[in-house]
Amino acid sequence: MTTVTSPITSPIDLFSDHTLQNTEAVFAELRETAPVVHLPANDAWAITRYEDVREALGDPATFSSKQVAFNPQMNQILSGTSLAADPPQHGDLRAVLTDNLSPRAMRKMKGEIYAKADALVRELAGRGSFEGMTDMAVAFPVQIVLDLIGVQGELRAKILPWGEAAFNLLGPLNERAQASFPIAGELFKWTHEEMKGEDLAEGSIGRNIWEAAERGEISHESFGYIVHQILAAGMDTTITTIGNLLVQLGNHPEQYAQLRENPSLAAAALAEVLRTKTPAPVFGRVTTREVEVAGQTIPAGAQIALLYGSGNMDPRKFENPEIFDITRNPVDHLGFGYGIHACAGQGLAKLEINGLLEALIRHVESFRIGEVTQRLNNFTRPLATIEVLDIVTAEVPATA
Repeated sequence: MTTVTSPITSPIDLFSDHTLQNTEAVFAELRETAPVVHLPANDAWAITRYEDVREALGDPATFSSKQVAFNPQMNQILSGTSLAADPPQHGDLRAVLTDNLSPRAMRKMKGEIYAKADALVRELAGRGSFEGMTDMAVAFPVQIVLDLIGVQGELRAKILPWGEAAFNLLGPLNERAQASFPIAGELFKWTHEEMKGEDLAEGSIGRNIWEAAERGEISHESFGYIVHQILAAGMDTTITTIGNLLVQLGNHPEQYAQLRENPSLAAAALAEVLRTKTPAPVFGRVTTREVEVAGQTIPAGAQIALLYGSGNMDPRKFENPEIFDITRNPVDHLGFGYGIHACAGQGLAKLEINGLLEALIRHVESFRIGEVTQRLNNFTRPLATIEVLDIVTAEVPATA
């Protein structure tokens, strides 16, 4: 006789205003409640602890990406993208992305990106204070990514609000998502119906993907999907992480001083920011079969919520996880995901952020964070404003 264990449930709504404003505290509550928690408010099963989240990410045959969003309309829209595809289709779609965002391609871009980062930080530091989101976290990746895609003219001003709206649609169809539908619809219409290869700058990633479609390596329909993915994901999560980097270093001046003394810690510092402030803390999956996770049976066809942000703060994995420590070097954090769906654009994100970070170390001896405000989004955790104050410029560049 089989014993069926009743699932542990919680009234928590992963997409309520309270959860979005208090994600770390809510995730801690869920994580310490159980490794798997059923959430009737979201009709989902939340996997809360590091090892279980990572194991699920490494098993796409059981945890399918066909329900990466938390509403059927968006999952249908995403069908045909690498984000929402399983093997073998996933490999073909992913290859086009990785070919254009490969380490070799990134190396070619490094000099130009770092030079732009240096010029921006030097100018902002000279002001004595600046608005961290508008002046740095938004301005820099938007310029870089739109140039890479080859977006030209008046469309450039529309891309950022389009991307943010698209991320709202990855949650349930709540008020935020409903308000975002018309704005995101403009992005879908442009990428899937109106965009032409000749509209994108020659030599750009967008033009290269168009040419791959022309050669028959991918479908023309996939061309729109892939460009849409790069535009949406290549900016918003990077913008969020740059904002978090400023706040974490500004609020931990002893850590920033240590980083200036030892700039080789830059990569470790970024990893620690991604661990402590995961930019996209929840991703969806759907089970293809009945599966047991940490002793809890989850039925086939169940909506899964993989809590990346909770796993990154799991004390079973990371000692004293609430402490921001740039010497920790958590290379196995879940900030970029794991497995076949690990963020394809992470090389570009790291290049942009490390460029800014190295420039900050060079030109800024110290700074202070003033008021910080948050903007609520169903999927990411963006900041709206960051006051960067009392900047002391570096008289002598930090030693590399």
